[in-house]
Amino acid sequence: MEIRNILLPTDFSEQSEVAVPFAIDLARRYHAKLHILHVFDENAFDPAFFSTAHDIAEEFFSRVREGFEAEVDSYLEKYDTSGVGIVTALANGSAFAEIIKYARANTIDMIVMATHGRTGLASVLLGNVTEKVVHKANCPVLTVRHPDYEFEPI
Repeated sequence: MEIRNILLPTDFSEQSEVAVPFAIDLARRYHAKLHILHVFDENAFDPAFFSTAHDIAEEFFSRVREGFEAEVDSYLEKYDTSGVGIVTALANGSAFAEIIKYARANTIDMIVMATHGRTGLASVLLGNVTEKVVHKANCPVLTVRHPDYEFEPI
């Protein structure tokens, strides 16, 4: 099995960070590029915000893009990424759809992601995103559960 490109989707939360060491280790072992993808969903904002003025929306997205690189650097600073080629990408849209689209467009051989992200409702939604990615991805998906997240039977 050849693994040349590994995708690490992230929302930069502490919960999603549990997948980082796995992705870095796999990238190093397989001499693969590590793609770090953050999906920003403008639909989560009030549509009036973006319809008021095109310049305001463009300025907002410009700031998101600028902050993204700093966020990635901060996210990875406690890990040894030496010898790992890192590609960063920012997408806008539905998280699971953008993850699948990115994986297909960039010949991703494996996706490594946490089972849950942010807390509360967003945690449920990211768990839902992970589940959709597992079912729709055209490559293997390694899911990593946060050690503090306990299974509670219904």
